[in-house]
Amino acid sequence: MATAAVTSFSLFRNCAATTVRAFVTVKASNPNFTTSLLPLHSRRSLCRVSATNNEEAAAKVAAVNADTGAPTIFDKIIAKEIPSSIVYEDDLVLAFRDINPQAPVHVLVIPKFRDGLTGLGKAELRHTEILGQLLHAAKIVAEREGILDGFRVVINNGAEACQSVYHLHLHVLGGRQLKWPPG
Repeated sequence: MATAAVTSFSLFRNCAATTVRAFVTVKASNPNFTTSLLPLHSRRSLCRVSATNNEEAAAKVAAVNADTGAPTIFDKIIAKEIPSSIVYEDDLVLAFRDINPQAPVHVLVIPKFRDGLTGLGKAELRHTEILGQLLHAAKIVAEREGILDGFRVVINNGAEACQSVYHLHLHVLGGRQLKWPPG
């Protein structure tokens, strides 16, 4: 059996279409070229390849300034300097819709005061109360969004988990069947 080496990979996307196909030209070890058409299930599947690389790059860049104490985009949202679609708010917690949703319901839940909590890996015993408040707020968000029967709470910690904002935050995801394993 001849081994094949991929010589080129071209992606064509039609924005109006609901599906995308990736055309892969494969050169076999013999002088004849073979072409195969590989359908991808959706534009989202195709876009995820480049999005994943972008997310990883963004996470690495963000990690450089993780513990500088500089204001994050979330600090600006808390201060109402940047508009957001608020789902829940109390004295300690703010929950708002993610601008890049990964599910029909995708809400971020953040503490209003960072207090050194740039990520879950920085949590100390003194943060126990706010960590509990964040989880309780996630439950309230799920209830308000009508997904109490099925939702996921995700915390990305560090560059290898693609954390891109170093202000502890929970992702509340739902509104569709979630798969396992998640990543």
